[in-house]
Amino acid sequence: MTSPRPAVAADVPAVKAVIDAAFHHYIERIGLVPAPMREDHAANVAAGRVFVAGEPVAGLVVVVPEADHLYLDTIAVHPDAQGTGLGRTLMTWVEERARELGLPEVRLLTNAMMWENQKLYERYGYEVTERRADGPYDRIHYRKHVPNSPPIE
Repeated sequence: MTSPRPAVAADVPAVKAVIDAAFHHYIERIGLVPAPMREDHAANVAAGRVFVAGEPVAGLVVVVPEADHLYLDTIAVHPDAQGTGLGRTLMTWVEERARELGLPEVRLLTNAMMWENQKLYERYGYEVTERRADGPYDRIHYRKHVPNSPPIE
């Protein structure tokens, strides 16, 4: 499977399509539109935060480097590509990206009603740091130390 590449402006419709397909089924469960579906995808692409995989695009990550961690804002795999190993490729790439940037950990959050995600992140070695309500969203925050990166002080 190929490594993710930086998204370009021409990828914005595919980014929106993958995110909408991956998150749409949660609308009924959580009672509102998931935050990734509400993002300004063009702005994220222009800012260099979006990395896509597949031809055509079947998965993506949105990452934001912070001073002491890499924030994984969104990971999405189109339902047609789920079960192919693309999600694992993307998760591995995020950790490699943190190492490249010299950042010691990856942080992310998920909606408390997205229990599939919780199981997935825990399987990949992420630990829960807190659960917090942010406006209408009930979110569980995670972090993972990235091996071969400096430990967090």
